[in-house]
Amino acid sequence: MKSYIIRIELEETNPVIWRRVVVPAGATFKRLHDIIQNVTNFQGGYPNDGYHLYEFELPEENGIVTDNEEMHLEHLHYKKNRKMYEERLRDMNPEMRQFEQAYQDRLKIEVRKPTRLKVDDYLEKHKEIRYAYDFGDDWHFTVKLERVVEDYHFGFPTLLDGAGTAPPEDVGGIHGFYGFMEVYNDPKDPEHLELKAWAESQGFREYDPAMINGRLKGLSYRKTQWDMIYQEMYKIMQEKYRKGR
Repeated sequence: MKSYIIRIELEETNPVIWRRVVVPAGATFKRLHDIIQNVTNFQGGYPNDGYHLYEFELPEENGIVTDNEEMHLEHLHYKKNRKMYEERLRDMNPEMRQFEQAYQDRLKIEVRKPTRLKVDDYLEKHKEIRYAYDFGDDWHFTVKLERVVEDYHFGFPTLLDGAGTAPPEDVGGIHGFYGFMEVYNDPKDPEHLELKAWAESQGFREYDPAMINGRLKGLSYRKTQWDMIYQEMYKIMQEKYRKGR
């Protein structure tokens, strides 16, 4: 079946934390969110929905795809009451007008829900999607389309390659993560044992491809074409795609 090989990179990491995943076509933005969550250490994707808010930025189409219900309602209110907003901007104190203008410019961005909108058209057209998760810790990912393939026959995504252990939830952003890793990797640090216990409570694991692929099997959204799958094809296909880069 038609599938996409995508590279997911966590921005501002050095060395870069990244994953290469083959994804069957037809995924919604919600399912792409689930995939990103399950190839990292975050806990906001299926089966643990709703841990933190997230959004996909679609600047080429002046759009955002998000589970933030407040943003949906604000955008809907703006669309239904444009005249009121225009009058409010016109009558506003000049000193405050620039702030109101910025607010209304944000409201003009088309806000869509992730549960029904599929990624295929946007990914094929623009080749790249930016994803933000947890607006407190402020994580940003880049999702890049590397290849379109026709010979992947499983109905769920598969991790092909990657590097780097991903942050746990609520670690305090990128700087908090690097501080966390220093203590986590230093058994002599007086806070080491306490931090390891906290990390375990957050679902933190060092990069483990086998464990990740076990979780990805639970994200099936297409029917596996068993009649197209031969003995050992699963492993062979992973190697073929990996050698192609």
